[in-house]
Amino acid sequence: MHISTRIRLAKSRVRLSSLSTKAVVVRNDWTKQEIQNIYDLPFMELVHRAAAVHRTYFDPSEVQRCTLLSIKTGGCVEDCKYCSQSSRHKTAVKATPTLKLEEVLERATKAREAGSTRFCMGAAWRDVGEMKDRKAFASVLQMVKGVRSLGMEVCCTLGMLTADQAVQLKEAGLTAYNHNLDTSREFYPEIVTTRTYDERLKTLSNVRAAGINVCSGGILGLGEKENDRVGLLYTLATLESHPESVPINALVQVAGTPLGDKGKENELGANPPTATEMTRMIATARIVMPKTIVRLSAGRMSYSMSEQALMFMAGANSIFYGEQLLTTPNPQVAMDNELFKALGLKGKEPFSPIGSSMTERIVNDDNSSSHNMMMDSMAVRIDHSKSKRAVA
Repeated sequence: MHISTRIRLAKSRVRLSSLSTKAVVVRNDWTKQEIQNIYDLPFMELVHRAAAVHRTYFDPSEVQRCTLLSIKTGGCVEDCKYCSQSSRHKTAVKATPTLKLEEVLERATKAREAGSTRFCMGAAWRDVGEMKDRKAFASVLQMVKGVRSLGMEVCCTLGMLTADQAVQLKEAGLTAYNHNLDTSREFYPEIVTTRTYDERLKTLSNVRAAGINVCSGGILGLGEKENDRVGLLYTLATLESHPESVPINALVQVAGTPLGDKGKENELGANPPTATEMTRMIATARIVMPKTIVRLSAGRMSYSMSEQALMFMAGANSIFYGEQLLTTPNPQVAMDNELFKALGLKGKEPFSPIGSSMTERIVNDDNSSSHNMMMDSMAVRIDHSKSKRAVA
């Protein structure tokens, strides 16, 4: 082999080695401008970088399947402009009593049999502490214990929590608690006025202090600007510990809500995000929170299989699995099974390491050897072509 060939091969291997072994640092000191710079990268470059970060800690073929059940629907006193369950909006959703324990466990069992490993329960409450029916929270604790006994991860979203209530949920076996920030601090008052941004953050703090995994994300398409999307990620990525799960939702417009008008102007100009916008948000979230589960959440009905594939490539590794979310439709189980088969995806095992307990994945040696062989071949071909031109 020509000396110049050997030199270039050595250099290329050094570069390849440095790329494959360079640690992806988990940071909590991001500046908003740094995140904006990532968000503004050319689309294909952003997806490429996010995919590389994703593979550092996650198997890219694994996607967590979660089933969401509304255990108490409608009648919420809050004024979230996107929500069909607010008593302040005239929607088709009617208030219903809290489901019985037996029905919840039956639904959880069916979800497990269908392939879900996490069961999420949502109640249309402003908070747990102000409920007139104190028995409702005791019932939720029994539901958490029952679902956990099925060998599933358990998540709840019940509104604001006190520190003591968070501890009780932890003792019952709760895996994660969802409490979305929805959008940036600056845009938030345009969407919700009945609870403050800091109250939401206080609930996240209570959840974290109790030792429960934090699940918190937002909604795209509310009428926010791109800097609001960056602002949401900035808040999440600069928490003392990153959320273990970050759901990225696409607005599902519901008739009767202030943001629900389709095909005409609503008061904030809300409009569901494009697939490119969703992918850009997912990719940025993946880069700034590399150990976090990024959930492709509500609104998946709007995106094709190919568009969802791009989102998985950009770092999404969780979905809601089942025909119904809280009050809006979701792809049928058969459709998602077809999606998984077509893309070569598999379900994520329950209770897999997540967040701070994760370590970098070990790259398969066979893949590295194959890649090195390709680099060797390319370098040799380039050298030989140059040698022939020199001789000529």
